[in-house]
Amino acid sequence: MTGYRAGFACLVGRPNAGKSTLTNALVGGKVAITSSKPQTTRHTIRGIRTTEDSQLILVDTPGLHRPRTLLGQRLNDLVRETLLGVDVIGFCLPADQRPGPGDAYIAAELTELQRARRVPVVAIATKADTVDRERLAEHLIAIDQLGDWEAIIPCSAVRGDQVEEVAGLLAGHLPESPQLYPEDVLTDEPEIVMIAELVREAALEGVRDELPHSLAVVVEEITPREDRPAERPLTDVRVSVFVERPSQKAIVIGRGGSRLREVGARARRGIEEIVGHKVYLDLHVKVAKDWQRDPKQLDRLGF
Repeated sequence: MTGYRAGFACLVGRPNAGKSTLTNALVGGKVAITSSKPQTTRHTIRGIRTTEDSQLILVDTPGLHRPRTLLGQRLNDLVRETLLGVDVIGFCLPADQRPGPGDAYIAAELTELQRARRVPVVAIATKADTVDRERLAEHLIAIDQLGDWEAIIPCSAVRGDQVEEVAGLLAGHLPESPQLYPEDVLTDEPEIVMIAELVREAALEGVRDELPHSLAVVVEEITPREDRPAERPLTDVRVSVFVERPSQKAIVIGRGGSRLREVGARARRGIEEIVGHKVYLDLHVKVAKDWQRDPKQLDRLGF
C-alpha cells in the first residue's frame, strides 16, 4: 500500500484529562476504562484505529503527575518508557480547567523529549463542549504559551466534535508502513487485563475521591464450567479487589453487601461482552495494608 501510514501514538496529560474517553472515541469502541475520578488508568491500553490510509495504534497511559508514593513513581516511569517508543504524542489539556502546575510539569517533560528524540507533540484541548467559545479561546492561548507544539486542536470526545480531525493530525505524523494489526482488531490487550479493568471501573463508580488510588484488582481465575452444553457456555471468573484499609473495604462492600452486588452486576455485563457468553463473577474484597508504598505488594499486584 503506497503512502499508507501506521504507527504508535501516545496520549498524555495529567490525571482525569480525558485521555481514556478520547481513546475510546478515536477507536470507536470501549478499550480503556473511564471514570470521573482521577488516576483510574493503571496500564497502557492499546486502541487500534484502522482506516483506508492509516492505522493509528493508541497507547493510553496513567496520568503524569508529581509522585507522592512508590506507586506514583512507578506509574510515571511507565509513562516515560512508553513515550520513548511512539511516533507522535497527543498532549491532553481539559478545557474545563485552566492549565496549572501539573500541565507545566508535563509540558517541560515533553519539551525535553522533543529536543532529545524529535517526537512531534499535538496539543489537544479536550472536553471542549464544557465551556463557551470565549473561555475555549483563552484556553487555546494558554496551551500555546506552554510550549512549541506541532498543532493545537480543541475536541469533545463525548459529543464527537473534531475527533476525526484529531485522528488525522496524529496519523499525519506516522511513518509510511503497512498495517501492523488486522483490520478488525480494536485492542491487543489480553482478556485478563480487560476483565480486571472493568471490575476497577465498576468499583470506582460513585465512591469517594481517595479510593481510586487505593484500589487494585487481580483476576485470580478464569475457568469454563465443564458441565454446560456447548450452545450455552458459562465461565467462572474469580476476582480479588484490594484496598488499603478496613474502612475502604466497607465502602466497596456497602451496607449488607449492596454496593458489591452493584459492582458485580455492572462488571459482569462488560465481561460478558468481551467473552461472548454468560459469566459467573465471584468478587472478594481484601485489605492489603499500605500496598502503594510496599515494593513487595506492588510487585504482587502487578505494578
